[in-house]
Order: sequence, then C-alpha cells, then structure tokens
Amino acid sequence: MKFVSLTAAIVLSLVATSSLANDKPGEGVTVRPVIQPTMEEMFQARIVFHALKDLGYTVAEPQEVLAQTAHLAVATGDADLYTASWDSLHDKFFQEAGGAKVMTKVGTLVEGCLQGYLVDKASYDAGVENLGDLKDPKIAARFSADGSGKADLAGCVPGWGCERVIEHHLTEYGLRNTVTHNQGEYNAIIADTIARAKNGKPVLYYTWTPYWVSGALIPGKDVEWLSVPYTSLPDGAEANTVFNGKNLGFAVDSQRIVARNDFLDSNPAARKLFEVAKVYINDISAENKLIADGEKSSADIDKHVDTWIKAHQADYDAWLKAARGASK
Repeated sequence: MKFVSLTAAIVLSLVATSSLANDKPGEGVTVRPVIQPTMEEMFQARIVFHALKDLGYTVAEPQEVLAQTAHLAVATGDADLYTASWDSLHDKFFQEAGGAKVMTKVGTLVEGCLQGYLVDKASYDAGVENLGDLKDPKIAARFSADGSGKADLAGCVPGWGCERVIEHHLTEYGLRNTVTHNQGEYNAIIADTIARAKNGKPVLYYTWTPYWVSGALIPGKDVEWLSVPYTSLPDGAEANTVFNGKNLGFAVDSQRIVARNDFLDSNPAARKLFEVAKVYINDISAENKLIADGEKSSADIDKHVDTWIKAHQADYDAWLKAARGASK
C-alpha cells in the first residue's frame, strides 16, 4: 500500500508540475519591450504586457524611443518587441531596419486606424473640403494664426512617420507657398488648436485615431475630415486611403506587434498571444480621453488596463488559453 501511495504521489506531483508549466509557459523568460514616449500608446501596450505576465513571462521596463528607432531596436536585438507598429505608415521603418529577415509583424492588435487633415466645421461648410483648396492664397489665409497669410497646419512630430507623408503632400499638391507645417510637441500644438476652435476661430490640423483629440473636437460636429486631391504616398507606396467615401490621403491602417524572429521561434506562447490579441479602437480613444481629462499617472493607466480586462474577461481568457495551447 505504501508503494502504491508513493507511486500515486509521484504521478500527482508530475501532473501538477506539468500543469503549472503549461499554465506559465513563459516562466524564466524576460521580455524586453520598446514603446514610444507617448502616454496614449501605453494602454494597449500594457494590456499585452499584462497577458505576457499572466503567461509567466517577466516583462522588463520598456525602453522609450520614437517609432523609427523602435523598429531598429527590435531588429538589432536591443528589444524583443514593439506593440504599436502601424502596418503601412511604419513599413519603411520596418524594411529599413532589416524587415522579415530579422523580425515579423504578428497579428493585428488594433484595426481601423485613421490619419488625416481636419478643419473647423464652419470652414468646411463654407466650401473648404479638400486639402488642395489651400493652394489658393485667399483660402489659406483663413487659417493663418500668426498673420503671415500662410495656413498654419498643426502637424506631426518628426520621427513618428506621419511627418514624411505630410511633407510629401505639401510638395505633391503644390502647397509649399501657402501652408506652414508646424511641428514640435504635439500635445502643446494641438492644445492651442483646440483652444482656437473653441473660440470660434478657423483651424487646420493633422490627427489620427485612436486618439483623444477626436473626442475634444468631434468630426461631424465640431470639425470635418478633408479629402485630398488624389492618393499619393512617399516612395510610390500604394494603400487604401479611402474611408467612408472620402480620400483622407493616409492609409486606412492597423497597428501590429513587431517581434524578433528568434524570440518568436523560442516562445510559441508569446507568438500565439500576439496573433490573437485585439484591442478595440473605440476603447483606446475612450481611454485616451481619460488621460486628457487628467487620469494620466502610471497608476491610472494600470487601472484603465485592469478595468478593460475585467470588461473583456472572456476574450482575454481566450487569448491566454490559445497561448498556453501553443506551448504544448
């Protein structure tokens, strides 16, 4: 009887150990992520990090660099993954850093990402419906905030990727003489733009979704998206730039997780997680609005993550189940 009991105990111990290993397939592995120093991207990144931790991985403190450098960091082995790679917008960064030879775009974390140019609704209703309209000096002067007579475009931070498209458009559509692309700290520039709009003044700005700006200046109510004369992207790139019948000039895009090939090969559970994880764009915009309204500490963002996971527990648990299954 003692022999049988001992054997049973050993079997149960082995089963428990095997179950634990399958539950935590990332045990003993440290993941090194990289993110942009953009508070509004931390929400979806931390949801992924939370899932990695639930799979047993140790997640190192993320390095903070701009998108171009983020792709390079993954490619050179300074990081294992980047969670906010825009499939079209950042593809040049991906290819220049080494592309598919060293890293892979995995899954689709966020679908339906938009970028484009907007004006206040009064200007749109007065006939300014296309970015090409700003070639007319009289129309451009409407958006001159500094009295120069040139339209002031609240634009894109260098290194984000969007600045390449905007600069290309200014040349392609013949707008160099009538439009000034204002670049710098985006939140400061857009805060001034929002203040001008709230005071009833004409505004011209670039933005993207998911982001809180479209909750402060609501398209269709406060502002309207502009069309562009025709699709033209840097380096002759081709993409679908039409959303709801309007050519926005930027690819209708998605955010994907870029990870090193050697990391993915060694961590099938993480690969599967990246393949199945999805965060809805409207949820991100809503969370970004919370940040804009003052809930912007690291603890606040962690609270937002916990709240989101609880609200989507079945989906989240399904990610973990799929990831654990891939590690068998």
